[in-house]
This record gives sequence, structure tokens and C-alpha cells, in this order.
Amino acid sequence: MSGDTSGGFKWKLRYSILAILWTGWLFSFLDRMVMSVALPFIGRDLHINATMQGGILSAFFAGYALFQIPGGMLADKFGSRKVMALAIAWWSIFTSLTGLMASYPIMLLCRCVFGVGEACFPGASWKTIATYFPPKQRATATAIQSSVNTLGPAIASLVAAGIIAAYGWRSVFITLGFPGFLVALAIWVYIKDKPSEHPHMSSQELTELQAESAPSTAKSTTVNSGITFKELLKTPILWQMVLIWFLFDITFWGFVSWLPSYLMKIRKFTLLQTGINGSIPFFVGTVGMLVGGYLSDRLKGQRKWVFIPNALIAGFLLYMTYSVESAQMAVVYQSISAFFMFIAFAAFWGLVIDAVPAHIMGSGSATVNFGGQVAGFISPFVMGYLIDRAKGSFNGAFIFLIIAIVASAVVALTVQQKPPVAAAALAR
Repeated sequence: MSGDTSGGFKWKLRYSILAILWTGWLFSFLDRMVMSVALPFIGRDLHINATMQGGILSAFFAGYALFQIPGGMLADKFGSRKVMALAIAWWSIFTSLTGLMASYPIMLLCRCVFGVGEACFPGASWKTIATYFPPKQRATATAIQSSVNTLGPAIASLVAAGIIAAYGWRSVFITLGFPGFLVALAIWVYIKDKPSEHPHMSSQELTELQAESAPSTAKSTTVNSGITFKELLKTPILWQMVLIWFLFDITFWGFVSWLPSYLMKIRKFTLLQTGINGSIPFFVGTVGMLVGGYLSDRLKGQRKWVFIPNALIAGFLLYMTYSVESAQMAVVYQSISAFFMFIAFAAFWGLVIDAVPAHIMGSGSATVNFGGQVAGFISPFVMGYLIDRAKGSFNGAFIFLIIAIVASAVVALTVQQKPPVAAAALAR
């Protein structure tokens, strides 16, 4: 993101806002992704098989998916600040409670309610970015925020492995809930729903924000300036994006959720080796996410051509991951696959930013994310079933992931970046 054009880089309020959002997203991923590392140990303690372990992962997504759209609508109605602060406080409580669960049914209930809290955060955060950032910087800002999709699993893999090895799986959940309350407090105190009401918003930055946002309004018809969420639901491009994100997230959540188990069970890594090697693809993916955001903003109007080839390359490299004999080469292929997968990830959310007006960004982005979280519910459970059916082999599960990401690229081919139906109403 650039500073003032009149001189060198100058820190702006929106960068501080983004830093707080990034921290909130980081803890949302830490809180959910330590489960992937802890899962084999939970399975042993609760005496449950791979299918039932997948059910624990899917329980989170049941609550997370169901409350995506209501969470976005709450942000549009009551403001992002309240929704984000309460959401983080909510899920932090249930993160700590996860470490106290002693039975499988209660664990399922806890993780589902945990997902309800996290569901209210994404739409509100995207709405905040749409409010504080001019259109030309929104894909980059979203990519920076979304880098926690890669850093979260990477850090979770390292932190969880160390804590579990020393103190057991329960301790990692109990302790991880507490920092979330500090993030919730920071959001409540520092973020305002309207940039013009923020005490640290300079007149220069506000003028810049309004000036750079104005052309997108000028290009639109009166429908765009007043389009409702109900009207947005009637546009084909929204549902194309829901389907793309559903298919892409089948792969993403399958990859993220089962990677630690794959490394331990198939590649025979120890817990600490899994923590280290399991983090590498996500650190590499972080670079891919930032590259994807940069390319997406530079190739605005051609974002789908960033998404499609990178999704296909990622799928091919997933095939190489499970088919190669060397355990270390499997990590290499996983890492390269993650790089291309997250370039595609960032490019996709550039498409969403182009299509959804800022005033209904909470509801619109949450609708798209709903498709992804339905995938998050389905993918871990199906993978667990495929692994059990194959008597412990992950080959069928990997094929499932490859088919999904290739299908997401095929659907992306149908997206018209300036949709013929109400083109002026939805184009930026």
C-alpha cells in the first residue's frame, strides 16, 4: 500500500485499523487451527475414529456456516465495531472451554457454539476494510488481513505441538482463549464505524478516502448507490462466487484440517517434526497470499485470470504431494502447492470486492463466505470417511481435494467481470 504521493511513506489511520483486524483474524485462526494438531490426541483420549474426529472439525463449521449471513447483516445494521468485539469475546470463552470437554457429544456442542461466535467476525471485518480503504487498495488490504489464513495454521502448528508435547492437548485450548479478550477490547476502544467520527482521522486522509471512493460511485447507476442486499441476492455473479468459494474451500479446509494427521500417520513424522514441517507450507502460503493481493490490485478487471491458473497448478501439486515416495519431497510439494493456492485465494477476494458495494459489504461478503464454510463443514468429515474407508490411506481424500479445486477454476471461467445484468450497478 502506498503512502502519500506528495512525499515519502506516511502511516495512516487505516493501517492501524488493518493491524487490529489482522490480529483479530490471527487469533480466530489460532483458536480453530490448534484443533488440527490436537485432533489425534483428542481421538485417543475420547476413543473416537477418524470419521468422528472429522465430526469435531465439522461441528465448528456447522455453527460457523449457519451464522455467516446473520453476522454480516448484524454488522450492516448495528456497525462493525460492536459485532467484532462481541464475536471475539464469545469465541475466546469457548476456546478455553474446549480444553475442559470430557465427552464426544459435549465436545461437538462446544465447537458448534464456538463457530457461531467466529461467524460474526468475517463480514464485519470486510465491511471495515471497505469503509476505511479506497477501492484501489482494498484487495491488497484484504490479502494482508487474509494472510492469517496461512500464518494462523503455521503458528498454530508450531505453538500447539510445543504445548501439547509439554502439557497435553487441553492446556493449549485453555490458555489460548485469554488473549482474545485483549483484542476485543482494542476493537471496542479504537475502531469506529464511520471514519469521519474517528478522533485520529486526519482531514487529509479523509479527503483522500472520499476522493478515491467517489469515482467508483460516479461510474455506477443509481441502483449501485442504493442497491439492497435483497437485490444483490438476485445477481448471478454473487452465486457464481458462492459456488467458487465452496469448491475452493473444500480443498482449503481439507488441506488445513488433515495435514498434521497426514504427516504423522502417513509420513511417520513425530509430533515436533509435524509442528515444524506442517508449518512450512503455510509460511510459504503467506508469501503467496501477499503476491496474490498485489497482482489482483494491479490486474483489476482481470482478477479471474490470476485465480484460474494458480488454482489448477495447486491441484496438480497436491497430486504430487501424495504420490511422491519421499516424505521430505511431500513437504516440498505441499509448500509449493500452498504458494499457488493462496495466490488464487487472494485473487478471488478481489473479485468479491469488485462485485459487492461497500454499504452492504457485510451481508454480501458473508454470503460468499457462507459457501466456503459449508465446504468447511463437509470437507473434514468426508475426508475422515474416505480415510476410514481406505483403511488409513489418504489417497482418496487427496483426489477429493484435487477434484474440488479444479472444479472451482472451471466455474471461475464463467464469471464475467463486468456482468451484463446490471453491469453498471455492480462494477467498480
